[in-house]
Amino acid sequence: MADNNKLFGLEPETGRWAFVLSGLIMNLCLGTIYAWSVFRNPLRDFFSTAEVKITAVQTLSPFIVFLVVFTILMPIAGWILRREMIHPRTLSIIGSVIVAAGWILSRYVPNVFSLNLTYGIIAGAGVGIVYGIPIAVVTRWFPDMKGTAVGITVLGFGVSALITAPMAVALIKVEGILPTFMYLGYFFLAALVLLSLVLKFPPAGWLPAGWKPTAGAGTAVSFTPSEMVKTSSAWGLWLCFIIGSLSGLMAIGISSSVGQEIIKLDATTAATLVSFFAIFNGGGRPVFGWLTDAIGPGKTAALSFALVLLASLLMILFAGEGKLILFAFSFACFWAALGSWLAIAPTATATFFGIKNSAANYGVIFSAYGIGAIAGGLIAAFAKDVYGSYMNAFYITAGLAVVGIIVALTLMKPPKTVS
Repeated sequence: MADNNKLFGLEPETGRWAFVLSGLIMNLCLGTIYAWSVFRNPLRDFFSTAEVKITAVQTLSPFIVFLVVFTILMPIAGWILRREMIHPRTLSIIGSVIVAAGWILSRYVPNVFSLNLTYGIIAGAGVGIVYGIPIAVVTRWFPDMKGTAVGITVLGFGVSALITAPMAVALIKVEGILPTFMYLGYFFLAALVLLSLVLKFPPAGWLPAGWKPTAGAGTAVSFTPSEMVKTSSAWGLWLCFIIGSLSGLMAIGISSSVGQEIIKLDATTAATLVSFFAIFNGGGRPVFGWLTDAIGPGKTAALSFALVLLASLLMILFAGEGKLILFAFSFACFWAALGSWLAIAPTATATFFGIKNSAANYGVIFSAYGIGAIAGGLIAAFAKDVYGSYMNAFYITAGLAVVGIIVALTLMKPPKTVS
């Protein structure tokens, strides 16, 4: 800041993009959860003995615990931000240290179960604290283009696996599985703390030069979380977010397995496609963020569900051995649809219920992500264990997509203002 009218030595309308860049890079670190699959087999091999065989459930459980704890901590951090109990920079640094501690402590676990504590609970809690802070900061600095700015910010979370998965694989080959947790932890500590230092909210009442808020810009309303949950708009958004998260996270969890078991791909090709899908998970965020600004949250959500419906029907009707292009297209749609919700949901929250309390309000809405993660995993596991194939899960995602389209077009509308 050169003076009170400058931001990083630039006009605020230009300097504010530094918050987007900082948030994007922070999300590249936080989104390493999407690379968990590259840790599972090395963990199984490291901890398995002649007497004890590590199961798939045991290597998957830290991932699930992480997502649940992540979801729980989001609204708590949002509540702290809303109350302005602590500066966003300070809270982000605290969360960053917790993220790093979880990764570093994972270096010293005596068994795979202990990763539920170090990686699942500790690292998951840290990510839950940090994740919403760049979103809240960017939302306040970009009242004129919330969807686009937030979409670019969370792009990093979606494409993280493209960078962190190869990094982790290389470290595992050279250093071993447990030291890899430690090295990544130290890297995240340095990167996240340094990037947190730039975070701050704009002065009260700040608006971009020459921009005047419209009725749907989120500056004329200010719902608290308790007021928000009394509206049909909040329940419609929450339900749609559950459906979008369920379909997308289920697809992420079974992408490689479906490729190998149904399309009959080899493991290397299936793994390569997972990296390809991550591009759509990341790219869906700025694209659907821009669409949310352009046509509104409800219509954008309906388009996202249309992708899920199309992908589900293609898999149900045509999937089979050798259908590589169909598989790649269908799962790209699933991954893009999941990415879309990480832009639609925070933007819709700020648009419908106001920018001032957006961090706390989005923390409440974000509980849908955790519910979707658990439900999606259970649906996929049920389809496989009961029917012997993941194919039956696509009937459920198709049906839910239809429900989602109806709810999005009927309930995802601005609520009546607080009297």
